[in-house]
Amino acid sequence: MRTYRELLRTPEFTPLFLTVSLQVAATTVSGLALSTQVYAATGSPLLSALSMFGPSLAQVVGATMLMSAADRLPPRAAMTAMALFFCAGTAALAIPGLSLAAVFAIIFGLGLAGSVGGGVRHGLLNEILPREGFVLGRSLMNMSVGVTQICGFAAGGVLVSVLSPAGTLLIAAALNLTAAAVARLGLGERAPRAAGRPSVAATWRSNARLLSSAPHRRLYVALWVPNGLIVGCESLFVPFAPAHAGTLFALAAAGMLAGDVVVGRFVPERRRRRLGFPLLLLLAVPYLMFVLEPPLPVALAAVTVSAIGYAATLVLQQRLVELTPAELSGHALGLHSSGMLTMQGVAAALAGTLAQATSPELAISVMAAASVTVTLALAKAGANAERGPGRGRPGLRPGWDRLRSRLRPSRGSRRVPVREIS
Repeated sequence: MRTYRELLRTPEFTPLFLTVSLQVAATTVSGLALSTQVYAATGSPLLSALSMFGPSLAQVVGATMLMSAADRLPPRAAMTAMALFFCAGTAALAIPGLSLAAVFAIIFGLGLAGSVGGGVRHGLLNEILPREGFVLGRSLMNMSVGVTQICGFAAGGVLVSVLSPAGTLLIAAALNLTAAAVARLGLGERAPRAAGRPSVAATWRSNARLLSSAPHRRLYVALWVPNGLIVGCESLFVPFAPAHAGTLFALAAAGMLAGDVVVGRFVPERRRRRLGFPLLLLLAVPYLMFVLEPPLPVALAAVTVSAIGYAATLVLQQRLVELTPAELSGHALGLHSSGMLTMQGVAAALAGTLAQATSPELAISVMAAASVTVTLALAKAGANAERGPGRGRPGLRPGWDRLRSRLRPSRGSRRVPVREIS
């Protein structure tokens, strides 16, 4: 499977693609409307950031308590129910005079449901497509997210001005309702991928099985932390440039779209595998210049270039799928999604707190510097793991190691290659 046309001809892929696109559009429009509404009411960068990315904080609860449901529920019924739940929750956020406590309670509930929904979607995608088509499928899904966010943030800015934030939230609720109809009518009936009832104990057992593997742990940290810290930078777009936040978000989505197209469709697999950490660095480095308080055109260019680095997720997700057995695919990908979104929420809270104490520009630069630091540490750990025990000291060239082994062979025995067992 090498072309997007082949993907769209795959049974059930198009309804899944449309369902996810509609839900992303709803989330994009509602997030911008709610963030604008909260910032106008409170003037707080922290509360503004949390209103947009706060649902991500609930993902950690879902990942530790509910994620076993991702492989133990019928996918079509689960996706339909999730979309209806988001429809009701988004409509509730539009109620006039709703207190901040009620707003954040609803946001928490939506995030909790979303943690399971991510695992159901990713697991179903892995089930619909052959293994060699997963990266291309994820690439097209990510492209849809990019295009939808570009249109959603642009349209959201107009809708907030014309209809008010409450009216925009009602439109987002209607998009979720449409997504529920597409999922119910377009997807086929499938049995759950794993037997048994969803439970907290089953979730903990599967989490322990995944996180006991060192390669899985490194992948999860790489998927969660550098990405999340940069989303913390993006959470400050509203206080950084209130009149141009929609443009900043739209250009970030455009950069992400470009990266996914190039990496997912045109870069050969053998080269793509080596791009994970360079792309993570690209994601963070452009934001370092915000410490200089750049003019808006420079900031727009930096945001666009940075977002190309989000394509690192494609590379790392492919490796995650290769390492994970089929009966845990939904759980593993859901854990990735929930952990990533949780980290995004944590980073948004940290960035908002720092911006409130200093300035949005300084906070953005600090978060970017932290992302660079984590990425370099992960790259070093990955290199050491690939080298493995008995393969020479760090810093020595492989040719030099081979020469030393020939000059000083062990007596009476042969060298046995060492394999790392994970």
